[in-house]
Amino acid sequence: MFDIKLLNKISQTGLSIFDEKYNCADDIENPDAIMVRSASLHDMELPSCLKAIARAGAGTNNIPIDRCSAQGIVVFNTPGANANAVKELVLAALFLSSRKVYAGMQWVQGLKDNEGDVGKMVEKGKGAYVGPEIMGKTLGLVGLGAIGALVANSAIALGMNVVGYDPFLTVNAALHLSPEVELVSNLDELYAKADYISVHVPLNSDTKGFINKDSIAKMKDGVRLINFARAGLIDDNDLIEALSSGKVSSYVVDFPTEAILGVENVTAIPHLGASTPESEENCARMAAVQLKNFLETGNIKNSVNMPAFNVARPAGTKRVAVVFMSSADFDSIEADGAVNRASKIRGGWGYGVIDVTGDAQAVAEKAAAVQGVVRAFVIE
Repeated sequence: MFDIKLLNKISQTGLSIFDEKYNCADDIENPDAIMVRSASLHDMELPSCLKAIARAGAGTNNIPIDRCSAQGIVVFNTPGANANAVKELVLAALFLSSRKVYAGMQWVQGLKDNEGDVGKMVEKGKGAYVGPEIMGKTLGLVGLGAIGALVANSAIALGMNVVGYDPFLTVNAALHLSPEVELVSNLDELYAKADYISVHVPLNSDTKGFINKDSIAKMKDGVRLINFARAGLIDDNDLIEALSSGKVSSYVVDFPTEAILGVENVTAIPHLGASTPESEENCARMAAVQLKNFLETGNIKNSVNMPAFNVARPAGTKRVAVVFMSSADFDSIEADGAVNRASKIRGGWGYGVIDVTGDAQAVAEKAAAVQGVVRAFVIE
């Protein structure tokens, strides 16, 4: 029996993946795994029994990745599962950034109970909300992963020119990208060409505040910025200054911060990018499949802290799964009755399995005693 702790309301479509061998609830004290959406785990004590955490979504800023790795906990996410939902809202943001729809709607509501003909007041005042069409304009996309590629292809279909920058563009992502997308080799080139810029990169030490006073200065006058990735990617103070000067015409963001609330020409959306029934079901289903696969076979897909791993287990064996520091000597682990041994390294961490016909628990104990091994457990 596997115990899965639920830290948020998880779609039943995903939970239905688990069969009678699983107990899923929000009050489990000693879980084998955790499923989470937006709840923060940073202040949570991670029990020694915890083997895996699955985030039903792409971002993992709510999970203490380094601490999980040090405890031998495999962290999964669900890249691409919510990509269409986010893409659709990014397209809405393109229009909102141009046509001043939101500001105009707010103004219209203020006409209620005023003396005079509403129709005439609308015709007289609508000139304040003029905005350009997106057709023929250039959209710059920073990041061409699952979401960025979908946005690129849809923008092409809407008649826009698209330039994209992604130094980590995968072959799979490139194959799904329209050939009309112009790939550039540096951000400065993208900044110089784009009328609209949408960011689709993770927040980390390299990307935090990468859009700031210096980068904004390289952009076109009147550029429109869209951020459906993470708030910290853009320096709020520098952005507010650019909005005030007119260097940036508008900013649409799905991650509001205290600083940008109430600022003119900012449209703040309450993190609705993936808030669709379809997205929640897709993310929950993918997270559940990945957890089930790991707990039952020891194989890993879509982990953010451990290498991808897919090795078949020989019939009649038990599997010992081992999480270790890359400096550890995995091959030195003594294993009586071993018929298969495999491992992979990713950055500072490694993951491997030893399939044995003998006493698997004894092998796990020997593995745990090896310097640099942080965890070893048996998969029946």
